Amino acid sequence: MTMSERPFGFWTATAMVVGGVIGAGIYVVPSQFGRFGWSGVGAWIAGGLGALLIGRVLVALVAARPEEPGLMAIIGEVLGPVVGVLNGWGTWVSYWCANAYISLTAARYAGELLPGLSATPLRQALTACLLIVALSLLNLSGLKGSGRFQVVTTVLKLLPLAAVILIAVAMVATGSHDFTHEAHAPLAAGSLLAATTIGFVAIMGFETASIAGERVRNPERNIPRATMLGISLTCLIYLIVCTAISFSTPAVQLAASNAPVADFIAQRWGGWAGRAVAGFAVISTVGCLNVWIMMQSEVPLGLVRGGLLPEWFGRTNSKDIAVGPLVMASSLTCLLLLIGCWRGGAAIMDFMLDLTAVTGVWIYAFAALAALQLRLRPASAVLALLFSVAIMVGSGIEAFLLSMLLMVVALPLYAMVARRPAGQPA
Repeated sequence: MTMSERPFGFWTATAMVVGGVIGAGIYVVPSQFGRFGWSGVGAWIAGGLGALLIGRVLVALVAARPEEPGLMAIIGEVLGPVVGVLNGWGTWVSYWCANAYISLTAARYAGELLPGLSATPLRQALTACLLIVALSLLNLSGLKGSGRFQVVTTVLKLLPLAAVILIAVAMVATGSHDFTHEAHAPLAAGSLLAATTIGFVAIMGFETASIAGERVRNPERNIPRATMLGISLTCLIYLIVCTAISFSTPAVQLAASNAPVADFIAQRWGGWAGRAVAGFAVISTVGCLNVWIMMQSEVPLGLVRGGLLPEWFGRTNSKDIAVGPLVMASSLTCLLLLIGCWRGGAAIMDFMLDLTAVTGVWIYAFAALAALQLRLRPASAVLALLFSVAIMVGSGIEAFLLSMLLMVVALPLYAMVARRPAGQPA
């Protein structure tokens, strides 16, 4: 792919990183952090440092293998095709499963503005499906339009978070007593690990620029800059926003809040501001959803072009979009949403989300192993690997075993490639 065919520059790549991380999580995760106190503050710092370490490893791999079509292909080339396929397939499935949760969150926030959109579970599911279809069509029409959409939604989604930061600065400057209304739990090792696991799950997704490496102009320069800036910006925002909300809201009240960001702003600027946050939350989740629908095409395409999956699985349209994987993934997301609105279906959706929770960490662990194999940033790679293992441990043995089960589903597809005679197309 020539530079003229690469649609993403530095700012679009950065918007992909930020947009892929900041989505639905920031609007609900402060409720989970109130009980952690100072361990919650330490968790965002630890999670941010871990993300920066992993980011250094990811960009080093991409810079060392610029001829490869993305991070998935690099991992397969260095660690072997079986590892590459398992990792890539598990990541692809985790994306379309997570998109069910993201789109449903967008539908529920949209219902705060237009109640008819989420009056019943079925309406919520149908609204979420419409979002999936609309963004799938946007991505199928070409990555330039999708990239521009991502830049706009990323800028807009930062506005309510900027409002929280402004309120927090004003509270500190005026010596507000809100920060001292009750004692906060001290820093503790056990709480730190639990909080870091929750926090890191909220900031996962910063690998998007590395995965879509062949779409970025001057990848050796732009991917490292976009990845590291995106990680630094999102982690700083999460640290300030969550700390401001959790330290200025009584723990009992915070734990009961379904919209902690909206409640925090509404208490200080009025009800209109809280309703406005609901609108920005829709924009935030839609922007995040756009990134992961894009990845539904990019991950399988990277595996196909790396020789790890059959060519028929990644056939592209005139815009160089892998139509089959994107349409298949979006269809499965919609199916999961519709199943979830039936009686007992919510448990199935929860199971799928639990199944994919740890899978996103595997890509970081495999990337660290690949970097060690190539002797790239060995110190960072060792620390990134240890950090990834710690997150898996914090997630529990059940999630770890289920994530492994998720990945092995790809082995029959890989067998089609492995069995073909030399020189025969996949």
